Amino acid sequence: MFAAVASVVVCTFLAGGGKKEYDGGVLCQPAYVMDDALRGPCKRYAPQPGDIFLSTDRSWIINAGHRLAWSGQPNHSGIVVLRRDGTPALLEGGPFNGIKIEIVDIKSSFDKHDERTEKVWIRARKVPLTKLQSEQLTEWAERQDGKAFAVRRMLRQMTPFRTRGPLRTFVMGTPNGERDRYFCAELVMETCVHIGLLSAETTRPSATYPEDIFYDKSKNRYLNENFTLAGGWEPPARWLPAAPVPAGK
Repeated sequence: MFAAVASVVVCTFLAGGGKKEYDGGVLCQPAYVMDDALRGPCKRYAPQPGDIFLSTDRSWIINAGHRLAWSGQPNHSGIVVLRRDGTPALLEGGPFNGIKIEIVDIKSSFDKHDERTEKVWIRARKVPLTKLQSEQLTEWAERQDGKAFAVRRMLRQMTPFRTRGPLRTFVMGTPNGERDRYFCAELVMETCVHIGLLSAETTRPSATYPEDIFYDKSKNRYLNENFTLAGGWEPPARWLPAAPVPAGK
C-alpha cells in the first residue's frame, strides 16, 4: 500500500554541521494492538540505539511454526544499533528467514518489508541509552555479526522439549551471555541483558518470542508474571515509510 513512497528513509547531512541525520519514516500512535488501523497523528521516526523492531512474515511455513510453538504474530524481532560511523542499523537473527546473525541497513530492511506487504512496529526507548551503553551495544553487535542462526534450537520450540513450560522456563531459559548462535527474540533479549537494560535474574531469552515482546504479556506463565518491557520501552508503534494521505486528499 505504501511501497510507492518507501524511499523516504535516507541518510543526509545537516547543512554546515557535518552531522548525519537519519530519516526513518514515521510512527503511528503506539498501542498493544495488532491490526490494520493507522492510529494518528503520525510522527517522524528517528531511530535510536536500543529501539526494538518487530515485524510480521507472510510465509505460511513461518506462521505455522509459530503456531506449533504456541505463539503467533509478530514473527520476527531485532534491535537498533549504531554503526561506527554513527548511522543506525538493525541487529537481527536471521533477517528475511536467513540463517545468519546480521547487522543490516534499516532503510533496506524496512523497504523490503513494505514491498512484501509485511507490517513493522517499533518499540522506542523511553530514555535514550547512555554513551557507554550505546558503545557496548555497538561492540556486542559487531561480535555477533556473521554468527549462525539457532535453527535447531528454534525447531525445538515446536516440540515438547521447548524451553517454555511452568518449570522449564524458570530453570532452562536463563541468559547464557554470548553464544555461538541465536534465534531472533533470543538475540534481542540477550543483547538487552548484556548492556544492562533488562535483569538477568528474570529475563528468559531462549523462552521469549516476538509475540511476548510485542504485547508485554505471554501465554507462558513465568513470562507473564515476570517479563515486561513497559518500564524502558514505549508500546509498539506501527511504522510507515510516510504519513498516510487522508481520504479525499
